[in-house]
Formats: sequence, structure tokens, C-alpha cells
Amino acid sequence: MEPLCPNFDLLKSSSVPLFSHRLSSINRGISKRSSASFPCVSSYNRNCNHQASVKTEAPPQQQPNGHDLIKSLTKGFVGFAAAATALASVCSDSPAFAESLTVAFPVSRAQEVNTVQRTLVEAWGLIRETFVDPTFNHQDWDLKLQQTMVEMFPLKSADAAYGKIRGMLSTLGDPFTRIISPKLLVALKDIWIALSILLEYQSFRIGSDGNLQGVGLFITVEPKTGHLVVLSCVEGSPAARAGIHDGDELIEINGQRLDGVDSEAAAQRLRGQAGTSVTVKLHRGNGSGSGSSIKEVKLPRELIRLSPISSTVIPHRTPDGRLTKTGYVKLSTFSQTAATEMKNTIHEMENLGVQSYILDLRNNPGGLVKVGLDVAKIWLDGNETLVNTVDRDGHMSPINMANGHALTHDPLVVLVNEGSASASEILAGALHDNGRAILVGHKTFGKGKIQSITELHDGSALFVTVAKYLSPALHDIDQVGITPDVQCTTEMLNSPKETLKGKSSVSSLEADSCIMVAEHELDIQESKGTAS
Repeated sequence: MEPLCPNFDLLKSSSVPLFSHRLSSINRGISKRSSASFPCVSSYNRNCNHQASVKTEAPPQQQPNGHDLIKSLTKGFVGFAAAATALASVCSDSPAFAESLTVAFPVSRAQEVNTVQRTLVEAWGLIRETFVDPTFNHQDWDLKLQQTMVEMFPLKSADAAYGKIRGMLSTLGDPFTRIISPKLLVALKDIWIALSILLEYQSFRIGSDGNLQGVGLFITVEPKTGHLVVLSCVEGSPAARAGIHDGDELIEINGQRLDGVDSEAAAQRLRGQAGTSVTVKLHRGNGSGSGSSIKEVKLPRELIRLSPISSTVIPHRTPDGRLTKTGYVKLSTFSQTAATEMKNTIHEMENLGVQSYILDLRNNPGGLVKVGLDVAKIWLDGNETLVNTVDRDGHMSPINMANGHALTHDPLVVLVNEGSASASEILAGALHDNGRAILVGHKTFGKGKIQSITELHDGSALFVTVAKYLSPALHDIDQVGITPDVQCTTEMLNSPKETLKGKSSVSSLEADSCIMVAEHELDIQESKGTAS
């Protein structure tokens, strides 16, 4: 494509007032003005210092009439889309990416909408240059800009205008490519809080540093009754000190009934700033009324340190009658301390004479991908590929170990389900594809995206998926998931209790059908004389 002249006056014949929007690209990479910094993922991101600069020039204002305005606007967008296409040409073809392009567009009478018009063009350009799918979900991305600007022009409020941008982004078929308006960012106080909210499939019940502010309750929905029940209390937490027990049914939080409320929504109500309090009402009993009671307690919220690892040793009798020890390790999230705590747990279990392992990643929504890779290294030797990244141009970059040494070579089964996402899937894929583990459970969620986060000129935040992960065997993770080797059905709670160490929870684990299947697979591995 030949270089285009740097300035376009698109609507000369129109009486519509224009703004010109200048975009310049220093280099092709993750775009940022004041952005969260993410590491370059592959050769596609040659460096991460892309600058998007915006200049506006307001020509003399003329007041058009309604129908003529829309008619003129629609005609003019033919040129507008062509100029928009030229932006991509300039940015992509220039080795230095230093040329700039001015795009003119009709001025909305509402100043706040006009600001969002410029944001629309800026967001469109960034996606045009970096979005992982170069077909933009099999649509004409230039035409989509034209359509969105036409829809935005008559609007009166910024909120409505941002709604049009969100609508445009939704057509990409990627729920993680999205925009957060400045109004929402201000309400959230901090762009990093916005980040944690947008990473919805990571749930973030436990922060990336392993801490939370709350009362120390793990809750879930009991599948047979639909009631919210207590899975466990963090040792020493306000909930534990108040005498709340596993199996207690949660009825009310601050006087509000919890009928139809899911576990995450209830957990949000329990969390809050340390130093505040929350009142909960619980029911304890066997459901028949005999020995049942209602208890209401006021709990102070505190900063609670949570371990991402919980573990126990399961005694297991093999088919030939021998009694062996299986180390059960549940990894609930990939926080900063997870890899270190995993190493410590494995060392402890090796000292206890454990002969096989079950690593439970069920309902682990992910977290820090680097930590997931560090956990994989604990179980693997050599220079194995842990995961691959692939960008919009198909350029693949493997992430490999360097002279790794596993802490144990004992047989390993990894449990996964539809709640295993992101870093959980990367870890499961690394262990499975390198022949280290058998996967048991259900197909995983399917989130393997790499994103850039950019603060735009108006203070809004644009999240763009720029690449994706493939497993070592080149299986697509994103929107596909990982299928386990062996399926299982769970006839109890979806996930075993998360506080296991030192507790009498072995019987509940042995009743978990997925644990039973895992133990059977370990028996098969041992009979074959393999350490998988």
C-alpha cells in the first residue's frame, strides 16, 4: 500500500463543522500514553513505548439543519472511512512508524459527546493496529467506525456515546476487549481497581498479594438446596473466633436476605475496609429442626492473610493391598507467594514419605501467569516448553524452561473443571503436554488472552487483546479450553474445603468422585512403572 498524504479534509462540500484528529505512531507496539505496563509478549511487540498523540483544531462553527446534517454526514463518511484506512497504512508500512495522519470528523453540538468522538477514533486506531484477530471477527472495521460515528453524532450525553463505543467493541467477539469511561475510573478511584474488576474470570476473592479485607469465610452454594453454606473459616479470622462452623447456612447479611444470591455476590457483601463490621445471620442444624438454631453475629472486618495452598496426606490402599500416601495439594489462586508455598509444601510431603500427588486446580480462576509458569517448573525437568504465545500475524514465541530440576518425580494427577481458567489452564497444559501429569475432571474455561491496557487522551482505559496462549503441544486455550484425559462426575460440593492442613477432612476428600478417579489413575501409573 503506497504512503498517503498526511492530511485529509474529508467533508469539504459539507456544512458540518469539523474537528481534525491527528494520530501519530512512533512504533508498532502496545499503545500507551499513561498505561499499565505489560511485558512484550513476542516479536510482534518490538518495544512497548508506542505513543498516541492527539491534536484538535476547531474550524469556524456553522449550525447545520437536522436532516441535511445527517445526509451530509452519511455521505462524508465514505471519505472518513477511507482516511481511517489510511491511518493503518501509514502506521504499518513506515519502518520508523513516525508519520502522522489527520482525520476530520463532524463536530457534535454536545461538547461531552465531541470528546468521546475523538476517543472513538483513538480506540478504533489502536484496535486496528494491535487487535489479535486481523479480520476483526470477520467484519469491515473501517465500516464499523463509520457506522458508530453516525450513531454517536445525534447523542446528547457522554454516557450514551461511550455506550456506542462499547457496542462497537462488542462486535469483535472478545468480551475482554473493552473500554472503561473516565467517569467509572474516577468512581473506582484507581485504574488498578478497575483492572481487578475487569479480570472477572479471575474473581479475585484472593488478591494477587494473597491478602483480603473481610471476615475470613469461604462460602459456596450447596447444589442440592441452592442455599449458601460455609465451606470453611480462615484460622484465627473474625469468623473463626465467632464460632462459625463448616456447614452453617448463611441466611442474611446486614439484614438483607440471601435468597437467590450467588456465592460471589455474597462474598462481596462480606468484604469491606478493615475496621468496619458486618452482621450475619446463620442457621445451624440438620434441617429437621432437631438441634437446629439461628445465630446472629456482628463480625469485624480485618486484613486477612491467605495462603493460596492447602494440603493434606490421603492414605490410599492400592489394588494389591499396600497402604500408600498420596499428597493432595489444592492451589486456589496464583498469587505472588504461590510458587514459594508450593515448593515448601512439596518438600514437607516428600519428608512425610508421600509416593504420589494430586494437584487440584478446580475452580482456580487464575492470577499471575508468571507464577503459574514458576509452579510448572517445580514439577518439570530440562528445557521444556511451558507455553507458546502467538500474535495477530501468526508469529509464535515459546516460553521455555532453562535447565530445570523437578522437586519430585512421583506420579501426578491434575484436577481441572470449568472453573479452571487462565494461569490454571497454562499450568495444566504445561504439565500434560510435557508428559508429566494426567488430567482428570471436566473441560476448562478457555481463557488464554494477552492484553494491553492503555489510558486514552480523555482518561478512559482501553483493554485490547493483542495475543493469545497456546499449550506446548500447540493446542488453542482461548475460547476452547483444555479437555482432560479422564472425565469425572462430582456428587458433592464443586470443590473440596480450602483449609485442609491439619484438619480431619480426609474423609470428605475420599468421598469426592474426582479424587477417587485420580487415585485410580495413580494406581494405573504405578502398575505401569511410570512416573508420568
